[in-house]
Amino acid sequence: MNKILPAGAVALALIAGGAWYMTQGAAPGTTALPGAANAQASDVDTSSVIEMIEGNADASVQVIEYASYTCPHCASFHENTYKQLKADYIDTGKIGFTFREVYFDKFGMWASMIARCDGPEKFFGVTDLMMKGQSTWARAGSEGAIADELRKVGRLAGMDSEQIDACLTDGDKLQTLVAWYQQNVTEHDISSTPSFIINGEKYSNMSYADFKVILDEKLAE
Repeated sequence: MNKILPAGAVALALIAGGAWYMTQGAAPGTTALPGAANAQASDVDTSSVIEMIEGNADASVQVIEYASYTCPHCASFHENTYKQLKADYIDTGKIGFTFREVYFDKFGMWASMIARCDGPEKFFGVTDLMMKGQSTWARAGSEGAIADELRKVGRLAGMDSEQIDACLTDGDKLQTLVAWYQQNVTEHDISSTPSFIINGEKYSNMSYADFKVILDEKLAE
């Protein structure tokens, strides 16, 4: 089995915990974060990380989603609520929508590296494939099997094997992304996924109906 993460112990040491899990006390419909941010993350230059934004970046209402590719509730959100938000608010230019990754485990990190592999233009399309097929690739079994399933997603999105492997073995980018994630969750006090920041206010996972009420109120301000 190929070891996908170069100096993997260095990167993974920045994350407390292993696979995603549910923790008692987490809000319904969320997955709890396995640990607090590492203090050294603030020392890492994360300016090279591209923010993945769709919709209207200049809209008066801006939404940031914090999600993990291995979080079942995040997959459910993307298959349901997100599609309605995209049709009614994102594609119509009413809001800006930013997707920020949260890393529970190495599998979520691998998925993120592949989603970002071919640039912002393909990011949301690859993310859709990741979320839609989560129950397949995330439960494939061994590390090698999961890696192979993730490579299939990358190829389905139009990337070749050489490109995918180059992205998966970019250790510098990986460690930058881990620091970026830690800085973000510290800034917004994110403790579970999916979580949302809407014009600076934090919200837990919610239905489309609840999302609509909040967005319409803020758009009317």
